Amino acid sequence: MKITYTARKVNLRDNFKERVEKKLKKFEKIFSEDATVNVVVTVNKNNQTVEITIKDNSMVYRVEKTQLEMNDAVDKCVDVLGRQLRKNKAKLEKKLKSGSIDDLFEVPAEEIAEEEFEVVRTKQVPIKPITVDEAILQMNLVGHKFYMFTNVDTNQVNVVYCRDDGAYGLLEPTFDD
Repeated sequence: MKITYTARKVNLRDNFKERVEKKLKKFEKIFSEDATVNVVVTVNKNNQTVEITIKDNSMVYRVEKTQLEMNDAVDKCVDVLGRQLRKNKAKLEKKLKSGSIDDLFEVPAEEIAEEEFEVVRTKQVPIKPITVDEAILQMNLVGHKFYMFTNVDTNQVNVVYCRDDGAYGLLEPTFDD
């Protein structure tokens, strides 16, 4: 795995980078050699946020945690990533290296049964061309956490969403090579 670091409002020390590499080393069995890891560390007042994004083939795994200390945030991120992989073990084994998740985690027998994703509601939504600002306004008016629309500027289907920090995000389609 190739790890890149981005530091916002902080200088990262070598011992922090070594800690991150040591923590992520246990996931090397799962991901391919071509996997890329982006670690973003942001310091805001008393909080330190660590965001880890792993891209492997067409799969993206993302975890973000905020703690008082960045080392604690890294520990939480690795724990959450491990839980995500364990929870979706059966589905991920089809996409990732076969059997490698078994080597990393001991999963109790009652959790081995493959969990099916159940769609409990299907909804038709009109996708009319509007601006991003109009989409955010519409999302807020209906009280949802996301809103799908056709972007008037690009004529593509986009999604705006409300982030945990209260800011807004925009999802735009892209095609991997």
